[in-house]
Amino acid sequence: MSVLKLAWKNIVSNPLNLLLSIILFGLGIGLISFLMLLNTQLSENFEKNLADIDLVIGAKGSPLQMILCSMYHIDNPTGNITVDEAKAFLNPTHPLLSMSVPLSLGDSYKRHRIVGTNDGMLELYNVELDQGKLWTQDLEVTIGAGVARSTGLKIGDSFKSSHGFDDDADLAHDHSAFKVVGTLKQSGSVVDQLILTNPSTVWAVHDHTADDHDHEGHDHAHHDPPVRSNEELLEHPEKDITSLLIRYKDRTNYRTLSLPRAINENTDMQAASPPYEINKLYSLIGVGTDAIRWLAILIAFVSAISIFLSLYKSMKERKYELSLIRVMGGSRSTLFMLIVLEGIILAIIGYGVGMIISHGGMEVMSNFLQSSYRYDFTGLRMIPGDAWLLLGSIILGVVAALIPAYQASYTDIQKTLSEK
Repeated sequence: MSVLKLAWKNIVSNPLNLLLSIILFGLGIGLISFLMLLNTQLSENFEKNLADIDLVIGAKGSPLQMILCSMYHIDNPTGNITVDEAKAFLNPTHPLLSMSVPLSLGDSYKRHRIVGTNDGMLELYNVELDQGKLWTQDLEVTIGAGVARSTGLKIGDSFKSSHGFDDDADLAHDHSAFKVVGTLKQSGSVVDQLILTNPSTVWAVHDHTADDHDHEGHDHAHHDPPVRSNEELLEHPEKDITSLLIRYKDRTNYRTLSLPRAINENTDMQAASPPYEINKLYSLIGVGTDAIRWLAILIAFVSAISIFLSLYKSMKERKYELSLIRVMGGSRSTLFMLIVLEGIILAIIGYGVGMIISHGGMEVMSNFLQSSYRYDFTGLRMIPGDAWLLLGSIILGVVAALIPAYQASYTDIQKTLSEK
């Protein structure tokens, strides 16, 4: 019988110890793997949605909240600003800005945000049209791939929005229905989860809702020409927008570097740098994830001790059997390798259980995470960290087996056989 088969036979001969060691080891590895998988996918989504946006301008409040709302669409707006306040940054000839994309927020459909903007939004996130056309008229919408997938909306369909970002029938607007005129290609960005239309559509819907208190049934949806560009937006200085997504012409220009401070100190608006705010968010999240990671590492080491105790106890109980192996021609190195292989096998099985826990758990939680973050998450992918975890698991298994293996290889044959 080969050493590998003998090692496997020895392991399964004590199922209780096997189960305890594997559960403990799998739990530790699973927690570490789950955190790495979650952090990897969150980081990828956050990084992808930075979209080379240098600045976000909006109403004063929490800068992080403004970033999460305007770029990641997972928080509420800090408020609105008027077109008149933002007119300098909507000017297409601004010397410091290469792109300025307005956002008007306020409504949603089945928890997908309706965003009043222009086609610069697609350029920012590098998104292409899949079918149909881009929105041009008021109440026309072009939907992201994720919206089409989760809601079943298709070109030609109509729907009515709800106020805010909750899927609540009591908050549904009584206005003319939005009409889907196009769908976008899957991009992996936040745009996949958005419903895009004109800023004037957002105004029309809310003007209509406000006006309904006094003029039942009066429709403002097509009262004014649709607003499709920043130039047209500037013709409505009294109207509100939520924020502006800004991309600089030159990030090294000293005037560009001082622009956020000038906005924050000299206007009623606030400017926030996405990379800076996201790094702050990482530091806030990191405290919790670090604590869980250390707990997982502790569990993994406790499980390694469990493997050590299991092998040590097994070695003590099998001293006669090990001595017989020596009598039958087995060398010290054979016994040493036998126990080490048992440690490695236990570790690999524990690693496999951990992968099932982590990737299965991520797949189960993916729907919840997608509804919370509006990004695609999956447990059906491997990451480089999984390979490192396998290597670490094998090393832990070897280390846990070293002392029992050493003692097994130096078993006193004559004494053991005479005691029997």
